[in-house]
This record gives sequence, C-alpha cells and structure tokens, in this order.
Amino acid sequence: MLERSFSLNNLKTMEIIDISIGARIGYINDFKIDTDKHRVLAIMIMYTKTSWFSRNNYLEIPWDKIVKIGVDVILIDGTNLDLLQPSN
Repeated sequence: MLERSFSLNNLKTMEIIDISIGARIGYINDFKIDTDKHRVLAIMIMYTKTSWFSRNNYLEIPWDKIVKIGVDVILIDGTNLDLLQPSN
C-alpha cells in the first residue's frame, strides 16, 4: 500500500466536506496536536456568527472523523457531531 504524506500548509488549502449531510464546511484554520504522542487530535475550522458583535469561534472536528484526504478535498463524517455548535 502506498502511503501519502501532506504538509500542514497543504492540508489547510483543502476544502472540508461533510459526507453525512453533503455540505461544504470550510477550510482548516488550525490543528489541535498532542505534543507527547506527536499526532494530530483534531482540525479546527473558523466559525463566525453574523451579528453586530460577531466573534470568531472554532468548530473542532476530531481527527478520527476524517474519512478520506484526497488531492484537493478532505471528507469527514459529521454524524453525531454538532457542527453548528462552536468550540471556544
């Protein structure tokens, strides 16, 4: 089996698509990393509420919810994730 590797900057340019609802979620803004085990725990996607006093929050998607990383897209399974509730 051929393994591919991706740089973090390359992953940040890929669009995130939730296959459970067939919707675009956005792009990776940040990563949550376990520095002891040297692995990515979650991807963080910016979420902005539209209001007069809008602030940026992040949607946190666990790494194990990633189904496939393609050439220019990342597919996630958003089942059992409340993607409308941001993580602070």
